[in-house]
Amino acid sequence: MATYKKSVQTCSKIPDWLSSAIIYEVYPQSFHDSNADGIGDLPGIIQKLDYIKSLGCNTIWLNPCFESPFCDAGYDISDFYKVAPRYGTERDLCELFRQAKERNMRVVLDLVAGHTSTEHPWFKASCQREPNKYSNWYIWTSNVWETAPAPLQQVNGFCERDGNYVTNFFHFQPALNYGFANPDPKRPWQLPVDHPDVLAVQEEMFKIMTFWLDKGADGFRVDMASTLIKLDTDNSATIGFWQGIRERLGKTYPEAVLIAEWSAPRAAIEAGFHVDFLIHFGSRAYTPLFRAHTTNDIAAPSGPSFFHRDGAGDIMEFLDEYLFHYRATKGRGYISLPTGNHDISRIRGSRSDEELKIVYAFLFTMPGLPCIYQGDEIGMRNIDGLPSKEGGYCRTGARTPMQWNSKPNAGFSTADMHDLYLPIDPAADRSTVEAQEKDKDSLLNFVRTMVKMRSTHPALASDADFEVLYAGKNKYPFVYMRISDRGERLVVAVNPSSDCVTAEIPAEKLPRLGEQLLGSPVSARSTRSYFELSLPGYSYAIFRVPVSQARSNAESVFEEVSA
Repeated sequence: MATYKKSVQTCSKIPDWLSSAIIYEVYPQSFHDSNADGIGDLPGIIQKLDYIKSLGCNTIWLNPCFESPFCDAGYDISDFYKVAPRYGTERDLCELFRQAKERNMRVVLDLVAGHTSTEHPWFKASCQREPNKYSNWYIWTSNVWETAPAPLQQVNGFCERDGNYVTNFFHFQPALNYGFANPDPKRPWQLPVDHPDVLAVQEEMFKIMTFWLDKGADGFRVDMASTLIKLDTDNSATIGFWQGIRERLGKTYPEAVLIAEWSAPRAAIEAGFHVDFLIHFGSRAYTPLFRAHTTNDIAAPSGPSFFHRDGAGDIMEFLDEYLFHYRATKGRGYISLPTGNHDISRIRGSRSDEELKIVYAFLFTMPGLPCIYQGDEIGMRNIDGLPSKEGGYCRTGARTPMQWNSKPNAGFSTADMHDLYLPIDPAADRSTVEAQEKDKDSLLNFVRTMVKMRSTHPALASDADFEVLYAGKNKYPFVYMRISDRGERLVVAVNPSSDCVTAEIPAEKLPRLGEQLLGSPVSARSTRSYFELSLPGYSYAIFRVPVSQARSNAESVFEEVSA
């Protein structure tokens, strides 16, 4: 069994640029269409680089843009070395890299490392009855009558080969063979992680990474990063694999970044990833914040959301898990709390712009790397009830085209509306970039304000310390402090409920507040034993703490949450 022994601290150092990164996720097929075919493309992204930069975002996460039959919106790749023609050419992708760098921006590609499409030539060769180079590049049982053990999924009787293949998700996504953590000797098809054919798959994936890094990519967000090695119950073999990738990349590409879809930062950062998204995938922390009220999500609802006007949520459902991962990874990598992504319903939900501002005040003042899913900065709605498109199913409503202006098709494309990748939000009051640019109080301009505040206040930096001042089960508000190593301290209080609420913070934690930098009018008073902060419904506030109240960072990071 492969085990991990080295700490991530022995791997290459974190790239300096990453500490100030603010990520913008671009879903290419619905971002901007430059050639009037109804599908977004790479030249369309290039045309909007200045817009992305205007948000303060300096890192683009680009969803898969490689050749694919698009049964799962590009997460079923048929050639890792070719750009899908509907998006443009390799030259277009390299031009995106070049123009982004001219603007001091980075582009991170989506790497679907765990599987391919059934249309990939490797898989077609693997399907052949006669053994060949690719026979073991995928996971096949010994014969069609053999069942793979749970939780593995399989497809039976697909081809002339006498065996069933293991699939990662949909039936057309056969799993690449990275081996088994504990191969069953009674099942000879379960290859160990050091089998020559398994090592050949690993080497090919590293070759793909270096191919695009040499072309100008700045790193990779890795799809389903924790699932590569099978039946790895404690993830130790998978962690060891990624540590090896990080070490190799660090020697030749020290500025390249690895971002995980793992949703377990303690494991992902140990594995060598620089960043992990703490989101719905495998984690209970994210959903109770924003989407527990939602019923059409792949993240199962569990009860009221904390960021909901009814005030029935529980911040501790998020905070207990978040602090576990934060304390384990601080100084070694970053947690990212995104506004959303292409796999879950829009964060807008039933929220007003004012309610969304409270959400964003929270997201942009937390530690780690912020990430905006395209359109969330203008509060785009989830379009429920759409028929599935390219395997989207319940996710389809979060993937509708970006709304740029008041022109036909909201400025996304000049194609006939019936030829669009997905329909535009049909509502007359749909939000657009054009309209919000003109409104100083718009959600778009609020996002810009928050990003600017984050970049100009050291206490809001990704690396700055984090101390909870007030939180408790089913309690509102949530109050915390961010602490810079230069001495700046900011207090953030959020009350997403409709009720006026009060926090009593022990005087030793917060004797008094200084200037209010942003937010709603609040009332505050101090006593000998505690500081009282009262917030009206639907409010947030950000305060500076007088320098005289500074305490050592060592005191702040591991304090218990106030009940």
